[in-house]
Amino acid sequence: MTTRLISTTAMLLALGASGAAAQELTLLVDNSADTVAIAEALTAAYTEQNPDVSFSIEVRPGGSEGDNIVKTRLATGEMTDVFLYNSGSLLQALRPDRTLVPINDIANFDQILDSFTQTVSDDQQNVYGVPAQTAMGGGMLYHVPTYEELGLEVPTNWDDFMANNAAIAEQTDKAPIIQTYQDTWTSQLLVLADYYNVQAEEPGFADAYTANEAKYASTPAAMEGFGRLQEAYESGYFNEDFGAANYDDGLRMVANGEGVHYPMLTFAIPAIQQNYPDKLDDVGFFAQPGDSSDENGLTVWMPAAYYIARGGDNIDIAKDFLNFVATTEGCDIITEAVGATGPYLIDGCTLPDSVPTSVADMMPYFQREGGTAPALEYLSPIKGPALEQLTVEVGSGIRDAQSAAELYDADVSKQARQLGLPNW
Repeated sequence: MTTRLISTTAMLLALGASGAAAQELTLLVDNSADTVAIAEALTAAYTEQNPDVSFSIEVRPGGSEGDNIVKTRLATGEMTDVFLYNSGSLLQALRPDRTLVPINDIANFDQILDSFTQTVSDDQQNVYGVPAQTAMGGGMLYHVPTYEELGLEVPTNWDDFMANNAAIAEQTDKAPIIQTYQDTWTSQLLVLADYYNVQAEEPGFADAYTANEAKYASTPAAMEGFGRLQEAYESGYFNEDFGAANYDDGLRMVANGEGVHYPMLTFAIPAIQQNYPDKLDDVGFFAQPGDSSDENGLTVWMPAAYYIARGGDNIDIAKDFLNFVATTEGCDIITEAVGATGPYLIDGCTLPDSVPTSVADMMPYFQREGGTAPALEYLSPIKGPALEQLTVEVGSGIRDAQSAAELYDADVSKQARQLGLPNW
């Protein structure tokens, strides 16, 4: 179920002299605090410049429930004018050439970086989305004061990471690794954030995977993510309430030092800034370590984007709104609303001179040649929807890594056939 929110500011700005509401544009976003704050800020700024337009914002759940809502509403023709959704492989499952409106013709199209447009396009080079946030890193949010107190160094290989966890368990009453399985999507990070390490060992994995020539269960480098999740569970380093804790609990724990490592995307930074502003610089970030310190780098996620549903009544206005988002002004509005969380993907956008510790920690990976790699879902159109259920099972000791990888390979096969990919 979605909950309708109406931006009071946007509505008041959109009232004409007669007091009658102007033309309304509907917008659907997920329920994370930062995406709602961004939507409110961007729509308020747009309506200030365009008082003949108002916005009605709806909020949907995250994870698989929210994904199903998006697919159902597109299939039934009940989607909002504009909606927020993933870039990369999950977008391809929406069949964008059938359900979405291309935005190649908006005035600011060339301002969107190619590194992003390739993740929101089809094989005919039609582009469908404008980035709604910055690029993100996948790895470990960590509690800096605990590291300083124990004299720990940021690990660049998995053995050192686990040694740090052992020291934390021995010397404190904090949870070395935070897990939050009430929000099942959070369970995937130890698998997904490991992709830089997969690519370092198997540079051709993404292409072979897409061509049905490589599998998780039979590729040792790809299996490592599942194995590391199993090892982390079996170590006993998780918070006791990991099965009932949610994403907000995880952010609270790492911000306050109740736990030390939270595998997460850096899109969590705005929520920490909003809810624990005095703790923001207590939270650092590092890439998920692999086997070797010589090949230590960051798995990168492209941000979600705003898309326009095909068949709507307000397509021209929706395009103009997306054109507004694709400006340096749009970037500045986002920064003001939720803070700076990483590199922007709009040409000319910059970050403030002062950024949170976790953002500063992320930037050296981007500045080093070969220091980053896109997450697999941006290199391959296939990502099985059952992953978050399987990683919950591995992270709860219900299933071992090998059987989870085999089931995930089967799940991926179903999706690849649905997409009509060759060789499946």
